[in-house]
Order: sequence, then structure tokens, then C-alpha cells
Amino acid sequence: MSSETIELCEYVTVVIDGQSFGVPVLLVQDVLREQPLTHIPLAPAEIAGSLNLRGRVVTAIDLRTRLGVERRVDDAPSMNVVVEQDGELYSLIVDAVGDVLALTMETYEPSPVTLDPLWLDLTAGLHRLDDDLMLILDIRQVLGEAVAEAA
Repeated sequence: MSSETIELCEYVTVVIDGQSFGVPVLLVQDVLREQPLTHIPLAPAEIAGSLNLRGRVVTAIDLRTRLGVERRVDDAPSMNVVVEQDGELYSLIVDAVGDVLALTMETYEPSPVTLDPLWLDLTAGLHRLDDDLMLILDIRQVLGEAVAEAA
């Protein structure tokens, strides 16, 4: 296979409850340190609030809650990965942000059917790395129900 035909997929890596996830780099607008949030009354549990990003109101989604894992301890650090979907900005609150990885389809596999059903719905496959499995977040699915419930 020539190098011209190798398809690279780039992901911003994030960690949630010790699990590595990949966010497609083309959807990422910004990566921010922990931000002050404004509470949104009657919002679903996964909507952590909203933040102001250069004059734009951005809905913040706690991915721990969205993925059904234990809530973050109050003083535990977090990061925000700002993504764009259908012209709107959303902040994904994660435990940590890692590197940008360019991966070939050689390491890609569909999500295993044994994955937790909630995670199965929110992922678009995985990449087998040397020492880890990186699940790929399907951002449209991650935002879908959370945003629909908040509307």
C-alpha cells in the first residue's frame, strides 16, 4: 500500500474515569482549563451549566454523567474540550486532555458488542494503541439526547 492511500484520522485524546477517548480533531474548536459555569435551572443532569467563550454562550456537558460513571470529586481538576455541532458550540467536561494522535485505519475496530450499551451508543469504534484502547466518541450521539432534553 503506498503512503498516498493510507487514510489518517486525527483525534484529540481525553480521559474520563481512567478510560481514553478520542474526539475527532476537526470538530474541536478549543481546549480550555476548568471554567466557571452558570447553572441552568431544570436542565438534565449531564448539562453542567453554561460558560462564556469570547462572548458566546456555550453549553457545558459533563461527560462523566453522560457516560454513566461516578461523578468527579468536587476538587478534582477538569478540562473543557469545545466542539462545534450544527453551528453551535458545546463544552465537553473531561478529566484530562492528552495529545493529538494521527492514526491509520489499521488500528481501528468497530465497538465491541460487549461494551456497556450506553457506551456502545455513544462511540463510533475504537483504536487499539500499544498500551491502551481508545474509544472514539460519536459527538453527534453524545450531544444528541443531552441537547434535545435541554431544549
